[in-house]
Amino acid sequence: MMGRFTAVKFVLLVSCICRTSVQNPGPGTCEEYCGGVTVLCSCHPTCESLKTCCADYKDYCVSTLPYSGTILGGTDFVVLDTTFSASSEVVCRFDNSVDTVGYVDSTRRGHCISPTLYETGWVSLHISSDNGTTFTRTGSWLSVHTGKLDSKFKAILVNATKWQYYGTPNVGGSLEMTWDTSLVRADRVNIELWGYSETGEPYSQNWQGRWEYLYSLAKNQSNSGSFKFVPRPAGNFSRWELGSVRVSSSIYPDGMWNVQAAWTEDHALAWHLEEQFRLDSAGWALEKCLAWDQLEEMLPNFLDEIIDCPCTLAQARADTGRFHTDYGCDIEKGSVCTYHPGSAHCVRAIHASPLSKSGQQCCYDKTGVQVLTEDSVGGSTPDRAHDWGAPPFKKPPRIPGLSHWIYDVLSFYYCCLWSDNCNYYFKHRPSSDCRRYQSPSSAVVFGDPHFITFDGVSYSFNGKGEYTLVTSEYTQLVIQGRTEPVEGTSLKATTMTSVVMKEPLSDTIEVRLANGHKSLEVLHNQRTLSFSEQSWMDIRGVFVFCPTSTNVTVMFGSEAGVEVRLREGTMTTTVLLPEEFKNSTRGLLGTMNGDAKDDLLSSSGQLIQDYSNPEEVFKFGASWAVLNESALFTYDSEYLLTEYKYVPRHDSTFVPQFTVPENPDDPLANLTAEICSGDGSQFCRYDILVGRSPQMGNATKVSFQSHVSLVNDLKPVITCGWISPPTNGTKEGTTYLLGAVVKFSCDYGYTLKGSAERTCQENGQWSGEEATCVIPRMNK
Repeated sequence: MMGRFTAVKFVLLVSCICRTSVQNPGPGTCEEYCGGVTVLCSCHPTCESLKTCCADYKDYCVSTLPYSGTILGGTDFVVLDTTFSASSEVVCRFDNSVDTVGYVDSTRRGHCISPTLYETGWVSLHISSDNGTTFTRTGSWLSVHTGKLDSKFKAILVNATKWQYYGTPNVGGSLEMTWDTSLVRADRVNIELWGYSETGEPYSQNWQGRWEYLYSLAKNQSNSGSFKFVPRPAGNFSRWELGSVRVSSSIYPDGMWNVQAAWTEDHALAWHLEEQFRLDSAGWALEKCLAWDQLEEMLPNFLDEIIDCPCTLAQARADTGRFHTDYGCDIEKGSVCTYHPGSAHCVRAIHASPLSKSGQQCCYDKTGVQVLTEDSVGGSTPDRAHDWGAPPFKKPPRIPGLSHWIYDVLSFYYCCLWSDNCNYYFKHRPSSDCRRYQSPSSAVVFGDPHFITFDGVSYSFNGKGEYTLVTSEYTQLVIQGRTEPVEGTSLKATTMTSVVMKEPLSDTIEVRLANGHKSLEVLHNQRTLSFSEQSWMDIRGVFVFCPTSTNVTVMFGSEAGVEVRLREGTMTTTVLLPEEFKNSTRGLLGTMNGDAKDDLLSSSGQLIQDYSNPEEVFKFGASWAVLNESALFTYDSEYLLTEYKYVPRHDSTFVPQFTVPENPDDPLANLTAEICSGDGSQFCRYDILVGRSPQMGNATKVSFQSHVSLVNDLKPVITCGWISPPTNGTKEGTTYLLGAVVKFSCDYGYTLKGSAERTCQENGQWSGEEATCVIPRMNK
């Protein structure tokens, strides 16, 4: 049997080598071979640190500056670390489908201009120097949603609210915009208005979205970085209600595509609408609102397939695998909630719904209670088109930002902002309450390293090697962790230094300690990612959010989330899995099924009976060593190659310190007693007295407490659901969780029948009887 297995492996290896050699244009060159390994050298991203690159690696496997730009295009970027001939005719091809004309500057550096794209995320980049005959240089480009783009990369609408309310009562005068002049390298510029529309029957093959040049606001203006004007009704162009203003060089003809430019964010074009809007904006908007209402009646229902909102703000902010801060209403930025007055914070469901690609938005007041549209104009609203779009993008309703504007935002202007007819809007965009919401389960690994499983079992495992943290039959999610010996200790202890993860339909993401354990490094398919320009990245099958060098969140299409935090040089990795993963997980983070007794199940299926026996627990941990052929890690140093790749993934020669030494004369004893107290103190004590690091011990204490808080935030809460006021009456109270009290009263001339006060009970039902208001009978 073993001989047959070896033979199969040999045949597969030969097959792979043969296929590779066909693709390889020849030994020693990276031309048309980026990412591969030639006979003599490497074109793989790890070659630079391993010093195995082919001599022409940087000539053909290119990087750019900047590496990202707006989805609207117009970003001029330079190709780094290579030179072009002065006579080169540069053509840049994006996503294998869109070509733009580049140029060579006076220092022989090649430049590309990013095109208008209808997708976000990393797209392929191929560069030709012979006018498009061959494309020999390869790289990638990050297309960014306008709402997520840093303001320094776009033109700014000064007082954006005024732009979008222009023509409504008491809103007029001049409008102003500004931009960084370096975004358009020209002495004179044109200011152009572009409009966006979607045509064709919704949800059909001919449903299309397109940008189009409309007209110029000004030509041959000085590139001063600002422009002020008094808008006039646009006449024939006023049917365009969504658009963006573009600043580009005056040397180009009107409306020329894909030239260097600065764009404003897409916005409602109130300022250019027809004269009738200015004469009677509310009446004009009502007519549009009614037309939208009729359209919605004909479109498919999407409300049943979107995820329910979390019940509380604490749940919403903790459920990071499925929800993320809505940039338009962020409590961390002062709760400026233009579209949700009265709310303090909103989140969006990260992933579009499976069929209609719709989105969910959930808003909360300052007390942390969900705000519903039945009670407030600032309530949570679902979206027919997800604001962030949905792969593979390119066509409605998947186009990031724009489809959402067409079907969800413009209609809000019609019905709610430009007129007072929100009842039509909320009929089609009602808040979903949280009665069907199910919190995810969480597990964590931290410190030297210590584990708390999905079902709450806590233990320590100090093996040295690479191990499976989570594997799931549900989506084939795999999360692996690497442990290394703690530096500078004579005693035996390890710490987690890298975690890598993947699903079948996603790329591989690795997060590891870097810069002397002072920051986190993120790798995408073994290539280091830079977050210097963008904190959010759309990647195939996964999103990555990295607002700081110590904070990374990874969100998979299955709605699994992984948070990695750096504290005092140690990693804390938290995994959050939704209910659908129940009974499908195995690994060091246990079996997620609500039963703590079966969590320490070895890879061979043997259940550890005595959780208090550190040697037995160590055997359990060692059993989850990664198989060599299934390791997902990046090995880009001689140390990683020799210590991990070319040896068994569990180092059986490394035996850790299992118990904490009790020595009152230890110089760290008093400090340990001061830092480590309460629940989880055993982990803190181990990291100080064995790891010899008070800083690590304190970080372990913080990580443990943070996990306790997370579990508490995610606890299910009882809700009785929204309750309506009686007809011809009112209600007092907009909280519908356990213990909430809602009071009812009737208008003058009516008498209350039923309960004047109802309380949300533990069974999820309201106490008492339905309240109604009736006209009292007159006595004869």
